[in-house]
Amino acid sequence: MNKLVYSVYIIMPLILLWHSKFYGKGKFNDEFLSLEQTKALQGFLALCIMLHHIGQKTCASWLTPKTRIIHGLDLFEPMGFMYVAVFLFFNGYGVYKSFHSKDNYLKGFIKRRILPVVLALYTTTIIFFIARLILGEKMDGKLVFFYLTSIKLCNPNTWYVIVLPFFYLVFYLAFKFIKKDGLAVAAVTAFVLLYMFGSCYLLHNDFWIRGEWWYNCVHLFPIGIIFAKFEKQIIAHLKKFYYIYLAIFVLGVYPAYRFSKFVLMFHGYYMEFLPDYPYHKMIGLSSEMLVTFVFTVAVLLIGMKLKIGNKFLAFMGTITLEFYLIHGIFVEMFDHQFCGVVKSPFPIRNVFLYVVLVFILGIPSAVLLKKLHNLILGLGKSNKDSKNKKIA
Repeated sequence: MNKLVYSVYIIMPLILLWHSKFYGKGKFNDEFLSLEQTKALQGFLALCIMLHHIGQKTCASWLTPKTRIIHGLDLFEPMGFMYVAVFLFFNGYGVYKSFHSKDNYLKGFIKRRILPVVLALYTTTIIFFIARLILGEKMDGKLVFFYLTSIKLCNPNTWYVIVLPFFYLVFYLAFKFIKKDGLAVAAVTAFVLLYMFGSCYLLHNDFWIRGEWWYNCVHLFPIGIIFAKFEKQIIAHLKKFYYIYLAIFVLGVYPAYRFSKFVLMFHGYYMEFLPDYPYHKMIGLSSEMLVTFVFTVAVLLIGMKLKIGNKFLAFMGTITLEFYLIHGIFVEMFDHQFCGVVKSPFPIRNVFLYVVLVFILGIPSAVLLKKLHNLILGLGKSNKDSKNKKIA
């Protein structure tokens, strides 16, 4: 029965390519960076991240005992940071484009951009906290405080929504107080790079910036901003030499990944027993920065020729953040342990069934979570009022 899990390598391309349109020689998808296209792609990548998280529970090399390893999702297991890199690129690209295309964009920026992400962090934190209590995790007052504040991650998949609000806040401050656009871009870029390389001095821990996944792909946020700033020039250049760049970047993803794995053998993140461990981490980080950059550019180049979009991906694009945050509760529930601390109530060895159940439970949960967020933020009412005004 576990052989059925390999069907995801057929199902996922079908989901992506259903109702897609390919542009032939001399033609390009000029809408590849439109909100519709980027939302659809992020919806697809949210599904890839789901498979990545299940892969970590079923076929990761570090699992013990080795009898726990069931192959099938091996392609998705190591690619999580690449998928998130694309999200961060669109985050950076989106805020910069909006800043330059919408009047008074920074007015209400914190409520519109930052508050929804922070809200999503804490609603899912509470859900995970309740689940941990029900399943019998022992907690003292200190741990309860750490969990409920997310100083210690109650939901293990929330690093992204902790880091992103800080990047948004730095963007807001830079573009509010620095009048020269180029200097504002440089300030945001400098902050992100300082965060990345400064994190190399921190040891693995149980709190914030607890490991390399907190910072090994975040450089795509300022790269998204820089791309948006020079978009016309970059796209014109890419179109002129399109097939050369397509070959270099698409065919370069795997060699770049293998190169980073080779570098990490000698300059790994876990060499903290050495006095010069930050140096080793920085070298390893630089190799993974290359991987995520090559992967993201490859995705963009494919998007220049392939227009995606169907009703399912459009729907997934509306619940991407919620699905990203809530599907993990089912990933943990069907693993052998819930968040590695208590016995899971419904461990599943059949990986295909594992995938199906996480998907069919994750989708309605994300929809309900989205409705809750809209209710708290008052978005449902404001959207309704907006429609009424248009009708009037």
